[in-house]
Amino acid sequence: MSASYNNLGTVYHSQGNYPKALEYYEKSLAIWLQTLGAEHPDVATSYNNLGMVYYSQGDHSKAIEYYGKSLAIRLKTLRAEHPDVGVSYGNLGAVYDNLGDYPKALEYAEKSLAIYKKTFGAEHPWVAKSYNRLGSVYGSQGDYPKALEYHEKSLTIRLKTLGAEHPDVATSYNNLGNVYKNQGNYDKAMEYYFKGFLIFLNTLGTEHPDVATSYNSLGAVYYSQGDYSNALEYYEKSLAIRLKTLGAEHPSTKNAEGWIDAVKAKM
Repeated sequence: MSASYNNLGTVYHSQGNYPKALEYYEKSLAIWLQTLGAEHPDVATSYNNLGMVYYSQGDHSKAIEYYGKSLAIRLKTLRAEHPDVGVSYGNLGAVYDNLGDYPKALEYAEKSLAIYKKTFGAEHPWVAKSYNRLGSVYGSQGDYPKALEYHEKSLTIRLKTLGAEHPDVATSYNNLGNVYKNQGNYDKAMEYYFKGFLIFLNTLGTEHPDVATSYNSLGAVYYSQGDYSNALEYYEKSLAIRLKTLGAEHPSTKNAEGWIDAVKAKM
């Protein structure tokens, strides 16, 4: 039953239905705590899953709490270079990147990468995930050559191992678009954002938070170019999805509302 609850939580999380995902992950955790005890790898998996949902909701303190619980159990019950330990390091790195703690973000991303490369070899999707995380951290720091280098490494592996229409490929395209936008290369940014957008739309449907992210990214390029009419159109599409899937209080929803206000002020 616990595994079934966990699987349902994963389905709801992938759909962007975070309240339902939390509900089922918490049910799964309660059963595993009762049947397996407090320090079992499956309990660590539940904590990790809960951390992922809180991260998706923008609750960074809760995400760190649950990721930290997961990592502590995994370090105690698994070997130090187990892939699941790498997952915990990578997830913590993502939170610290969002919090602006770049030294910690790099530290955890590099630990994760080292484990994945040793376990899976140089061309595995999880290695690509670590390259993607490193690219995001360097981009956040304004080191765009490094950011491009790691995002391109990630994209190359993902295209080779996952195929051209996988959502992770779309994530790589979107992240490359971010770097080009920040460099002021709007044509390149638009090219990569559209590539990512089409994949997200085809694989995740019209009302997924990742589709909203693509709309927001496209709106940002139009805004930077002074095309406020198109910027407003895409920001409003992003906001509509975020209101429906994330709720009015989510940081991403607030972000979309802020950009709409900025566009209207310019118009």
